Amino acid sequence: MAVLGIRLYGDPVLTRKTRPVLLPSERELVGELVRNLFAAMEAFGGVGLAANQAGVPLRVAVIRIPPKEGPGVQLVLVNPEIISGEGSQTGEEGCLSFPGLFLKIKRFNKVKVRSFNERGLPVEINADGFLARALQHEIDHLDGKVFTQRLSLLARLRLKPRLARLKKEWLR
Repeated sequence: MAVLGIRLYGDPVLTRKTRPVLLPSERELVGELVRNLFAAMEAFGGVGLAANQAGVPLRVAVIRIPPKEGPGVQLVLVNPEIISGEGSQTGEEGCLSFPGLFLKIKRFNKVKVRSFNERGLPVEINADGFLARALQHEIDHLDGKVFTQRLSLLARLRLKPRLARLKKEWLR
């Protein structure tokens, strides 16, 4: 299996809303896509990856958080949506589509997400802390939003020259 490439900042696929997966008719397509997303995510050292980051405009994402204290988490999200969020947390985030860039982003501390798994079965996920952050980050991607859009206008304006420099590096 060839590892999918990661689309970088500036690629228009990252700012387009993804198409919902038609279940059950596209379930087989999802299985192969999920395997490829996990392989790409691991190859590039991420904890989450949305399908559009690999150039596939479908509403599918994967998350794998390795165990530190207790069990790790591995999730497949098909047509996910955030049902509710509460509290707030501010923490450092990175993104495979913005290599080398880490920003402090404010997010909900707790979220409830409804989704389908890779077999097309409905799941509901209640998450807090880092997992809540990862879920929000990946679902934002599926909605055509990148994490820099979570910054204030002033912070985005200050970041613009740095993004321009990074974009030149990525294109080399």
